[in-house]
Amino acid sequence: MLSILFALTACGSAAPKPDYTEAKAESALNAGKDLKGKTVQFKVKKIEPNSAFGFNLEAGKHLNFVSEENPKVKKGHTVIVKVKKAASTLGSWVITYTDLKK
Repeated sequence: MLSILFALTACGSAAPKPDYTEAKAESALNAGKDLKGKTVQFKVKKIEPNSAFGFNLEAGKHLNFVSEENPKVKKGHTVIVKVKKAASTLGSWVITYTDLKK
């Protein structure tokens, strides 16, 4: 009985698996796929708090995850977000998101 309880506890504590890594998300966007509603895991390379789009979390080669609110993360953090919208602007992807998880 104890082993069943342990197995159930271990299964319930696993981190959620994202739909895309940052590299696969960037490839999918470049191939014309719509990622709306999909989750993306990425490592924050740089934070631009005063960008034209608000708080900009830079990732991948040309990914910019943007929000009007401070996401309260730091460079080097790995996060998962749910994509609201992605648009190509001047060779980069500007992606709005919800549900940021650290």
